[in-house]
Amino acid sequence: MTTMGRAYREVIGLTGPLLPVVSFLARLPTATVQFGSVLLVARTSGSLAVAGLTGGALALGQVACGPLVGRLADRHGQRTVVLAFSLGNALALVALVAGALARVPTPALALLGAATGATVPLIGPLARARLVALARRAHAPDSTVSTALSFESTLDEISFVLGPALVGLAAVLAHPAYALAGAVLLVAGCGSAFALHPTATGRAVKPHTGRTARPRMPRSVHALRAALALQGAMFGACQAGITALTERLGQPDQAGLVYAAMGVMSAVAGLSMAAVPARVGLGTRWRVATAASFALSLPLLWTDGLGALYAAVTVLGVAYAPHLITVFGLTERTVPPPRLAESMASATSALVAGQALALAGTGRLAETYGPVAAFGTASLAAALACATALTARPTPYEPESSTTGHARVPTGRL
Repeated sequence: MTTMGRAYREVIGLTGPLLPVVSFLARLPTATVQFGSVLLVARTSGSLAVAGLTGGALALGQVACGPLVGRLADRHGQRTVVLAFSLGNALALVALVAGALARVPTPALALLGAATGATVPLIGPLARARLVALARRAHAPDSTVSTALSFESTLDEISFVLGPALVGLAAVLAHPAYALAGAVLLVAGCGSAFALHPTATGRAVKPHTGRTARPRMPRSVHALRAALALQGAMFGACQAGITALTERLGQPDQAGLVYAAMGVMSAVAGLSMAAVPARVGLGTRWRVATAASFALSLPLLWTDGLGALYAAVTVLGVAYAPHLITVFGLTERTVPPPRLAESMASATSALVAGQALALAGTGRLAETYGPVAAFGTASLAAALACATALTARPTPYEPESSTTGHARVPTGRL
């Protein structure tokens, strides 16, 4: 068995084979509802503006409440929090679908979208936090933690490729409402199963009780969140550019396939991160990944054909997952262990916020100035992310006192 195969077998050994399956199915609704809600409202209302407003409200709700979900999970454990939010999200989705089919007024649709986003159980970030906690509790080496983050990021990538594809298929064969109905079943069933899995009760650190204050978040974590927001902005701008270019070429249906090509390549690159030697530190990986993102985004500025678009976007996918995995790894090393779930949720919210804002802004740019404007924005975001990686110096977290019950005290350079 190869070194990479052994590494992933160690990761699966931490959870058992059932949890990755459950967590993957439970995170599919998150990848489904954004695109699905836009398609549903566009079909029922006949207005792309109303659909965009609903989708934007959904993203805003997730960004605003995501850190709260993580904070609650840190304080009260994942079981209760995930179970409550999974069932709440299922009910909110039912209300959104019913409201769209009943053609309720636009403000009501926006509120339903915001409620749907606010109740997303954030299975992806919490699965990362849970797996890292299990690895630290088992005294696994840092290489195993890195492999765990690679594994979780790959599951995210696959879900975000498969989710929109399933929505598109449902829209073509029947109605977008069927895709969202499937999301309701998955988030209620598999989200609850993720919450009730035995690993949800494990703790890597002792909870803070009484008057003990929560440990402060280091300032260096803000640079990591900024990098993720810029990564999201890059992806959102690429989405706008891809959509505009495929429409200009008279093949708008190809946009989804182009996204899928990027996602598949990103997932492959993410899995391959387990093969990177441990001597290559996270700081070095971060700088290399952001530099690669910037360099590989530049060919998009001169892309004007469908074949060239497929080639450029697929190659760009090589840098996407490695950057996410590395920044999540740096976040895990930098933040206090009692605030790990909150930190993972906040990092994901930064990514979603960057993507949503860039998609909204560059969509207008692409309509006015063409796809090159959106692709230029993507390259600018990648350049800023690279500058952040070159100048930021995140340091390993060290508890202020040896009596705080923390499970790890990383030392040295990242």
